[in-house]
Amino acid sequence: MTDTTRGRRRTWSAFGELRRLPTEYEIGTHGANWTTRQGRKTPLEQDPSTPANQWLGANRDRSPFTVDDWDAFRDPDAMTYRRYVGMQSDQEAQVRGVLDQYSEAGADARLAPEWRATLAGLFTPTRYPLHGFQQVHACFGYLAPSSYITNAATFAAADLLRRVSLVAYRTRELSMSWPDEGFGTGERTVFESARAWQPARAAVETALVTYDWAEAFAAVDLVLLPTLDDFLLRQLGELARAHGDELTWLLLSFLAADSRRRDRWSAALAGYAIERRPENAEVLRGWLDAWSARADDAVAGLATMLESLPAKGKPAAQAVAEARAARLALHDRLGLAGEVGRR
Repeated sequence: MTDTTRGRRRTWSAFGELRRLPTEYEIGTHGANWTTRQGRKTPLEQDPSTPANQWLGANRDRSPFTVDDWDAFRDPDAMTYRRYVGMQSDQEAQVRGVLDQYSEAGADARLAPEWRATLAGLFTPTRYPLHGFQQVHACFGYLAPSSYITNAATFAAADLLRRVSLVAYRTRELSMSWPDEGFGTGERTVFESARAWQPARAAVETALVTYDWAEAFAAVDLVLLPTLDDFLLRQLGELARAHGDELTWLLLSFLAADSRRRDRWSAALAGYAIERRPENAEVLRGWLDAWSARADDAVAGLATMLESLPAKGKPAAQAVAEARAARLALHDRLGLAGEVGRR
């Protein structure tokens, strides 16, 4: 792999004109997506007319969102498997300590009725849409035109699985303290039938059948999750603290770190694509505009569950405005905000 002509290490052939030693991140990531390796006439070693090759061709290779070299993109956190496992192990140790501390103190038994109803209607059902977003990341990560994108999407999917697991754990704890209030038994019905959840459910399910890899990425990582995470992590966390539920506030604060890391690489990927091919900005604008209305509707529906809370309840319109502002802050970093999403 190296050229050591005349006793001097000059380059690593797999990386082109890199002219330096590749990092651990690059060595572990580069060229790992076998369906995009150079020299392949088709993504899969099958006839070009097979459904799998047609699918990959239509939804990745002929996407309107394209650049000449996706392998030049880099995750700003340079995340590797070794680093990710170590980082999240430390995070989980902190989470476990907090869970044990509040469990031993009997904190759940002191939660007020109106706040328990909020947790049952808004917090514990989130494992369903979060699992949907996890599946979207797994799908567009597999389809992605570079292993640098595949790895970032895979770690984001793992983050969402961690979040689903934590919500499930808390659901069980709440059911043990309040066995007659629907914790652990009613969440699926709430997600599938409650009026407040239906715009969010529609957004998740539409994302699941968005086949172009880049539109799925834009829909979830540039619109839906930045909007919903402001509401379900920051706003809900603040309300939890106002209602004496410091455990939920702390747990949501821990999870927000994963959200911020996802925003960093997502913005970097979109910015890279625009820099390499300015026409990608207009492609993104169209997708952001289409999905922003769905994101706002999702928050508007969920926010109706908070309007009547006695402590710091807020009108749904205010919750939507705050979540939209968080999304637009991300778009502003790309120079794409304009009027996109300002409905």
